[in-house]
Formats: sequence, structure tokens, C-alpha cells
Amino acid sequence: MANDIVIVVRGKDEASAVLKKISGEATGFGKVLGDVGKIAGGFLAANVISGAGDKIVGAFNDTIAAAKESRLASAQLEAVLKSTGGAAGITADQARDLASALEKTSKFEDEAVLGGESLLLTFTGIGKDVFPRATQAMVDMSQALGQDLKSSAIQLGKALNDPIQGVTALRRVGVSFTEEQMKQIEVMQEAGNVAGAQALILAELEKEFGGSAKAASDAAGA
Repeated sequence: MANDIVIVVRGKDEASAVLKKISGEATGFGKVLGDVGKIAGGFLAANVISGAGDKIVGAFNDTIAAAKESRLASAQLEAVLKSTGGAAGITADQARDLASALEKTSKFEDEAVLGGESLLLTFTGIGKDVFPRATQAMVDMSQALGQDLKSSAIQLGKALNDPIQGVTALRRVGVSFTEEQMKQIEVMQEAGNVAGAQALILAELEKEFGGSAKAASDAAGA
């Protein structure tokens, strides 16, 4: 980085020296034109070098920002797992691995997916067998509906945690549950078969939005 700064300063100093030479020594129009060419070259070199330095600094700052974001997402995940007593049966490493995998098949960064996962984990009725499928549904919903992962996580979390009451939130954003499906969900939950109601909800989401995130990723050449 120090070498880049020295090069930039040197390039600008050389351009400045050419300017001084023209102002003090130019005696003819041809001489001026020749030195103007040198000035242009000097400024071009200095600006190109300076631009490269700016890009290096920008990339460095982006890396720092990404690292901070990753730490914050991990800290939030750890806090949720602690506060819920690990009710979902999901470990921090499992959540991170799932977020990394979904980053590769969607347009969402793994930190954003991890943030959505943390919200899903606050709904303690979502167990380890449902969680991966729910996380995929969250990502596909967000892509298809054009909304952020946090909104999808809250809507989906409510529906899976308390299917009878929570499924209304999904209907509001356009998920189409028939009256028959609503009745099935009610009967299942009242009979204590919450897992069956959750499976029905996820099946409908997969029918409507399944593959949306990967299709968008593939189309963008991610």
C-alpha cells in the first residue's frame, strides 16, 4: 500500500514539473504543443495510478466491512441459540454451513441468509427436521416476492410455529391456500400433528416458489 502511495505522488510530481517547465521555458507554439502532450501523458499516468490505488483501498475497505458483517451475523446466531436453549436442535456450525450452501444457489449473501436463519430459530416450534426446508423456502419466497429475507423469515416463522394463526400472514403476501388446505391445517394442529401442518405449508410454498432463488442465481451467472 505504501509503494502505491509513493508511485501516485511521484506521478503527480512529474506532471507538475512539466507544467512548471512550460510556464517558464516555452518559447514557441510547437514547443508548447509538445509539452502539452507530455502534460496529458503525465496527468493520465498519475490518474491511472491514483485510480488503481483507490480501487485497492476500496477493496480493502469492502473486505473489512464484510468481515464485520459476518461477525455480527454469527454473534446474533449465537445469541439466539443461547436464548432459545437450542430448542431447534440446530448447531451454529450447521446454520452457517446451510447459509454458505444457499449463498451459492441464490443471489443472497450468506450473512443475510444467516440473519434470516436467526429469526427462524426464534420460533421454537421449528425443529431440526423442518429447519433446512424452511430456510430454503425463506430464500425462494424472498426471491419470488421481491422482499428481504427478514420479512420472509418472520412470515414463515409465524406460520410454522402456529399454523392456524400464522398462515394468515402468508396469505396476505400472496401465498394461495385453499379453504380445504386451511381446514386440513386446523384439524392437524388441533390433533397435535403440528409437523403435518408444517409439511403442508412448506409443500404449498415449494409448489409456488420452489427453485426461484436458484433460477435467479443461474440467470445472473452467479
